[in-house]
Formats: sequence, C-alpha cells, structure tokens
Amino acid sequence: FSVINDVVTDHRVDKMALTLMDMGFEVTVIGRKLKNSLPVDRPYKVKRMHLLFSKKVFFYVSYNIRLFFKLLFVKSDILISNDLDTLLPNYLVSKIKRKPLVYDSHELFTEVPELMHRKSIRKIWLFIEKLIFPHLNDIITVNDSIASEYKMRYNKELVVICNISGKFNSDKVKSREQLNLPFDKKIIILQGSGININRGAEELVMAMQYVQNAVLVIMGGGDIISQLKEMVNELKMEHKVLFFAKREYSEMMQFTINSNLGITLDKLDNKNYLYSLPNKLFDYIQAGIPILSSPVIEVKKIIDHYNIGRIIESHEPKIIASYINDMLFDEEQNKIWKKNLVKAADELCWENEKKKVVQLYSKFL
Repeated sequence: FSVINDVVTDHRVDKMALTLMDMGFEVTVIGRKLKNSLPVDRPYKVKRMHLLFSKKVFFYVSYNIRLFFKLLFVKSDILISNDLDTLLPNYLVSKIKRKPLVYDSHELFTEVPELMHRKSIRKIWLFIEKLIFPHLNDIITVNDSIASEYKMRYNKELVVICNISGKFNSDKVKSREQLNLPFDKKIIILQGSGININRGAEELVMAMQYVQNAVLVIMGGGDIISQLKEMVNELKMEHKVLFFAKREYSEMMQFTINSNLGITLDKLDNKNYLYSLPNKLFDYIQAGIPILSSPVIEVKKIIDHYNIGRIIESHEPKIIASYINDMLFDEEQNKIWKKNLVKAADELCWENEKKKVVQLYSKFL
C-alpha cells in the first residue's frame, strides 16, 4: 500500500491491510513520517519516509520520486495506490515490473477546495489522472456518487467499498472524568484528520455562543485548527470549545462514545465535498450518537434511510445552534434515534463491507 500520510490516522488503509492479511497476503504500507507523527504499531510492515520538504510542490515532487524508487526495489506482487497523489509512481513501477495495480480513490482529488484556486497545480493533477485512469483495471472508491462521476469521465466501472467503521467493541469504556471531559454538560463532537476550510467548523464554533449547557469537542487535525483556536480565544469560549489532538482510533472512539451529538457540516460548494462520505459518519453510528449534517448527498441518504439524525440546510451560526439545542434536549426523539442507531451500526459495519474486499483480491491469490 502507498499513502501520502503518516499512516497513523488512515483507518481505511488499516482496515484494508488487516483484511488482506486475513486472506493470507503479506502486507507492507509505505507512507511518510512528520516531526509530530505518533508512533505506529501495526501487525503488518510499515515503512515511513523522512522528507526534506513538508508542504507544497517540493513535497509532492520529492515524495513521488522517493516512492518510485522505494516501490521499484521492494518485493511486491500487487501495488495498491491510495489517492491520486501516489498514483504516478505506482503506475510506472507496475509497468516496469509487470505487476498488477489496484487504485483506491478516497475522494474526488481534483475537486478538493485546496486546488480550486491553484489552477496550474490542479491542471497537473488532472493531467496525471487523465493520463493514467483510462489504463487502470482495478479501481475502488468510497461511494456511489464518486463512482458515477468517474464512470462519466472515463467510462470505467469502479468497485464501491465504503469507508465504514468496524463494530466498536471496547473492553472498557472510559469515563468522562478519565478523558478530562465535563460530566455535567452535553457533549458535541467534531472529529477527523481533515478539519479544513469549507467544512463548517468555523460556523460551528461561532454557533457555540448560542448553545445551552453543552461543550464542543474538536478532535483531530486540519489546516484551520489554529484559526479555530484563535476564534475561541477572541470569543472567550475556552470553557465551551475543547481541542484534542489526533489519537489512535480506539482512543478517539472513547471520546465519541462519551458524546451526545456528532457533527459533519461540509459545504456543498465543490464536488469533492458534495460527493463525500466522511469516516466520522460511521464512527458516530458505531458510537450510537445522533448526527447533525449538511445535505451532502451520500450522508443525507444514510441519515434519512435509518432516521438517525437531522439535516441542516444553513451554515448560519444561530440556525446551527437552534438545531443543536433541539437535538440535545429532545428526549423522546433521542430515544427513537438511539434505537435506529443500533440497527444502522449492525448493518453499516466493516464486518459486512469487507466481503467486497475479499471478492476483489481473491483473484490475485
């Protein structure tokens, strides 16, 4: 497996790797190591590369060159590229070594908001995608909307394997006191490793001015975390908005399962977010907490089907706060959501979804 992250928070690749190990494959995951990267302990091999550059063009160029030579000289029978930023070296090495390549597209990479205002950089990624995508045979993605988009672009059939969480079985659920969380207030959680621009986090923080008897937990990382912290300081809401750094999955879920409401508020101003199906949705479901979401197509489909939360059309802070207050303190509705979440968690779990992984990779055994 090739990833451009530090492996620690890539739960999709971890689930895929463990599934392939169960099938009898020997797995190696190649990523990168940052100055603040947490230690990684996996039952498969993990190789993390140190790079001189950590951002922008120099980083991507240096990473792809290093990855190319790493793949060229490591023994492999199958190459698995995760997202467009690892595809070029994988494709070249697959041709040189005549090895099969599986491409797993976690998102509509060329439509991410970070590229919308960097037209020259976006053109490069589009060029790479258009150059390679038509020649791929085994392509995976995370939901039907993205699969349909790629079908329209390149007339290719994709295998949809949703990034669904496994059933959360903890020997011991920690108390709020152990997690340094208030025990006398409702807890709202926004989690993820990509808490970035246009994902509604800024408006959510502003909404907390009008939310009653509750705190917001923001857990993870992203490019606007520092900006959010500044907002919290300016609004003097340090007691209402708590920040926690990214954690290993099992530890992160301890916070989620202690929460009362999960939030996902991606804006619909780009195709990548419009078609997204964020990991946190399934984490909230496995934790058994209702969800407040913007009308992202795939998320809305699940919330409406199972009746496990509400959809909000607006990003106006006062309206967000109104929805949160209603959801937190409507006891009868919460009983209905809790009951429906049990069914959703039983059906929408990795234990069911991984059957597609087994089916796809069985032909390589």
